[in-house]
Amino acid sequence: MTMMDGETGAYVFQGANLILPDNVDNSRAFNSLSRSLVFDAFGGPETWPSAGYAEIPRVDRNGVMTALMLDREGKLPKGWRSAPIRQTLAAAAGGMVTVDSPEGLLFRAYHIMQWRRESVYCGSCGGLNGDAPNELARVCPVCGRQEFPRISPAVIVLITNDRDETLLAHNANFADGIYSLIAGFVETGESLESTINREIQEEVRIQVNRIQYEASQPWPFPNSLMLGFSARHVSGEPKPDGKEILDARWFSRDKLPALPGNGSVARSLINRWLGVR
Repeated sequence: MTMMDGETGAYVFQGANLILPDNVDNSRAFNSLSRSLVFDAFGGPETWPSAGYAEIPRVDRNGVMTALMLDREGKLPKGWRSAPIRQTLAAAAGGMVTVDSPEGLLFRAYHIMQWRRESVYCGSCGGLNGDAPNELARVCPVCGRQEFPRISPAVIVLITNDRDETLLAHNANFADGIYSLIAGFVETGESLESTINREIQEEVRIQVNRIQYEASQPWPFPNSLMLGFSARHVSGEPKPDGKEILDARWFSRDKLPALPGNGSVARSLINRWLGVR
């Protein structure tokens, strides 16, 4: 059962999982649920601690989203199931996630609910945080410190060579056989271009130029903003670092390995190179 006109959309999370009624399949997993359906199953706002319940404004401020974050070990009501968010994304998403798409709205809700769980206490004095009255922030009633949702910028880059091949790498954290693009978090004091050059040099030991911005996407795993770029290979042969990157090779369009699922900026950049929209 999905949200009806005039109702506030609702989401239920547990750890990195989305909680769904049994009759909602993964292709519809990112559509919000009826608020009344969620409250009937899990209880209303008065039954939830502040960190586990929120009414989250949309980015365009055109309404709010209701979100619950269950305890990791909590048992689900009969008729409900748990589905990993990242796995359901491949089934539910088409192209890259946008701010007003069903996936984008859910990503915002999930990101903020994780942050609320991590910001129960003030980072300065240890006081119990509350909610700021007029903005999306946590505020300490003891020392007055405010905390806003954390956003960690990360770059991801599609590298091509003069044979019109692209460099794909297998990360130690990937499932067997999956290859994707070189990516990494921006460090303090770095520009985005510096991060790209550093990550490429650290992970595969090649040099690039013609770095160009392509697209960006929120990625709440745990709190990233992914900034997508393209670049051109200049010199060097790929040499995986053997720690984070276990294999890296040039691939042509007609001989590709298993790729990241739909909905990720990595897949979107690869699809652009392939001419797939």
